[in-house]
Amino acid sequence: MSNHLFDAIRTAARGDAPFIRINGGRTWTYDDALDLSSRIASAIDTLGIRPGDRVAVQVDKSAEALILYLACLRSGAIYLPLNSAYTLAELDYFIGDAEPRLVVVSSTTREGVEKIAKAHGAIVETLDADGTGSLLDLASDEPADFVNASRSADDLAAILYTSGTTGRSKGAMLSHGNLLSNAMALRDYWRVTSDDRLIHALPIFHTHGLFVASNVTLLSGASMFLLPKFDPDEVLSLMQQATLLMGVPTFYVRLLQSPRLDVHAVANMRLFVSGSAPLLAETHIAFRNRTGHAILERYGMTETNMNTSNPYNGERIAGTVGLALPGVSVRVTDPATGAVLPPEETGMIEIKGPNVFKGYWRMPEKTAAEFTSDGFFISGDLGKIDRNGYVHIVGRSKDLVISGGYNIYPKEVEGEIDRLEGVAESAVIGVPHPDFGEGVTAIVVRKAEAVLDENAILGALKDRLARYKQPKRIIFAEDLPRNTMGKVQKNVLRQQYADLYATM
Repeated sequence: MSNHLFDAIRTAARGDAPFIRINGGRTWTYDDALDLSSRIASAIDTLGIRPGDRVAVQVDKSAEALILYLACLRSGAIYLPLNSAYTLAELDYFIGDAEPRLVVVSSTTREGVEKIAKAHGAIVETLDADGTGSLLDLASDEPADFVNASRSADDLAAILYTSGTTGRSKGAMLSHGNLLSNAMALRDYWRVTSDDRLIHALPIFHTHGLFVASNVTLLSGASMFLLPKFDPDEVLSLMQQATLLMGVPTFYVRLLQSPRLDVHAVANMRLFVSGSAPLLAETHIAFRNRTGHAILERYGMTETNMNTSNPYNGERIAGTVGLALPGVSVRVTDPATGAVLPPEETGMIEIKGPNVFKGYWRMPEKTAAEFTSDGFFISGDLGKIDRNGYVHIVGRSKDLVISGGYNIYPKEVEGEIDRLEGVAESAVIGVPHPDFGEGVTAIVVRKAEAVLDENAILGALKDRLARYKQPKRIIFAEDLPRNTMGKVQKNVLRQQYADLYATM
């Protein structure tokens, strides 16, 4: 029987070649991973999990946790990774909405989760970061000759819940075809081969760490150094053996803070990739100056996997997310009329291709509303495509500031503020204003020992931005609130400063 995604993974698997390397610990070969995934798939089957059933997973990062994902593919179960930071109250929503038949958690959280799972008719098993747990105990008694479930390109492989910054989180349904087509496109576009050794310091409950980093590694027969979290010193040490790093902008900011980062430290490295949040042009330039490497920035979403990438061969332009990937169509439209806009005009980014998800779990009306009549997914991201085909993201539509009837794109204002000496980073938001509807407001993080005040920044912006784009207030903060993938949580800032202009 054919199992669409797993068949491709098994074809690329390289027997006794290394797959997962634990720094200072065990090395898992491809054969090891296939063996354990077969046993876990058998255990899942013994528990009564059938093709199409959901398996929710909230565990710490480990080789065994990644192999559990493979086991779900083999059994035909729909893999549902959950952020390890979610509280019991949040888990209650996800388990109630997805109705998994099996929930896998760490031993320390089992008791609390069991009460929730029982109320929703789910079984609970455990898997811990040290490779122990009740699920692996069950798997140890199972044979390694599991017959893979038949799965086609259209069958669901995973449900990933969106970050839910506005309203409740939505479950994005991703098929075997979605994941396989995108991983193969990235593998080829980034020239990943069996000779590559990836530093994997990303979480595996998110598209970036699970579907980009892990699937691309699997489908190229490459190997990975699997780290529980990002540690700049450990990453710099591993660069002597590795060839590839996939990270979020914070990784590169922290690497730049290390005096160890120079051309010698990265001599063995082939490629640095960044995504999940905007990479500041300043970071891109500083990294290139220090290492000689231009970071390759790309653009993706939970609902679409990866859409664009700066080229492997060709100019990687700071501040852009590159060109549409092969097989993916990207266009910019007028949000009011839906008309396709010409190059250099800002509007709504829309995407179409085999990477685009099947819709939101049990939300047919929401799904229908997010697609155009000709099948493009309305991303919610505002941007433009320049005359060379490079995509520029200017912000989320929900982050657009409308002040005095003018549309203001936060990224444009942030770009000018971030260029000022002494500014580490900024976030521009719209806050309710009695005269303008929304007041442009900038939250600024100063560099260490920088001497900057509100008037200095406002004065510097006078000749750089039209008056209506200039912030009404500059607020200084120690840092900006971020989610686990490094994205600034502007909804948190809007809530925090909602009453800023209330007394005017």
